Amino acid sequence: MTNDIIARVERIIAQRQREMPEGSYTAYLFREGQDKMLKKLGEETTETVIASKNQDRREIACEASDLIYHLLVLLRYHDMAWSDIVAEMEHRHSE
Repeated sequence: MTNDIIARVERIIAQRQREMPEGSYTAYLFREGQDKMLKKLGEETTETVIASKNQDRREIACEASDLIYHLLVLLRYHDMAWSDIVAEMEHRHSE
């Protein structure tokens, strides 16, 4: 996954948060709040684990994509970005 697609998804999430359009799943998550976001994050984590146990590469990719999307929504809720996570990873793994 490149940072370009992450940045694009982050922009869409931010736009949905600002505009809160009807029918938007992302806006729905923001309307429902952190508890709903955490529930969805947990569900997607479990589904990713199950996909891994099933040894299904396509299912793993789909569920991991859903997991990352929901993580990006939660990060936005906390006024954070993927770059914050990258910075922390770089800090932890600097030599």
